[in-house]
Amino acid sequence: MKFRFILVIFILFASLLTAKAQIKDSSINMWQAEINYSFHVPGGDMAERFGMSSTIGLGLSYKTKSNWTLGVEYNYIFGGTLKDSSNMLSGIMTESGYVINSYGEYGTILLSERGFYTGIKAGKLIPVAGPNKNSGIIFNVGAGLLQHHIRIENKDNNTPPVLGDYKKGYDKLTNGLSAREFIGYQFLDNKGLINFYVGFEFYQAWTMCRRDYNFDTMQRDDTKRNDYLMGIRAGWILPVYKKAPNSYYYY
Repeated sequence: MKFRFILVIFILFASLLTAKAQIKDSSINMWQAEINYSFHVPGGDMAERFGMSSTIGLGLSYKTKSNWTLGVEYNYIFGGTLKDSSNMLSGIMTESGYVINSYGEYGTILLSERGFYTGIKAGKLIPVAGPNKNSGIIFNVGAGLLQHHIRIENKDNNTPPVLGDYKKGYDKLTNGLSAREFIGYQFLDNKGLINFYVGFEFYQAWTMCRRDYNFDTMQRDDTKRNDYLMGIRAGWILPVYKKAPNSYYYY
């Protein structure tokens, strides 16, 4: 809910800043706010724990007249596929595979993937096959922090073994330094009505579990991990023009 609220405020704020301008004549300096969606396939150690995932993200970048870009971004990771989940809670399960709640009944426990990536990025736009010189092939590289964990959701919050701090013994909170690459196509409409990009992105992260103790293995996990994500990203751009280019004055 908190992320959704931030997303709505971001869209409204960026929309208020966006000015109508004609950009067909030249490449211009501009701020570019964006909202995006990505679909990923995991690789490396991440593929042993999670299945396919998605992200919803926000970003802000600055594009120069020479089409260099510099920006920041935050992407929220979510997924519903968790591999080998039965073994993770086996120590607190009954023989029939359930965890008992406070009322002596079977507790309802849902496991899924959650996480985020946040970082900086820099890149270059090559004008080609577009309505203006602010459209074309775009590529950028970035660095930041990638974090993921197992979300443990207990319906009605009535199963003590997976509530409060006990969750931390099972959630395998993991993070570390990450690199990111993107290549795709950006389209900016001459009148500022249709502005988007789409392309392929790749993440490489060098991570470790940050919990002091894992209840399922009954030990600390100091394994150095190589976590990878690869997939498709599409984003909607909200350009903020400082001024319209190539203005003409008549006397």
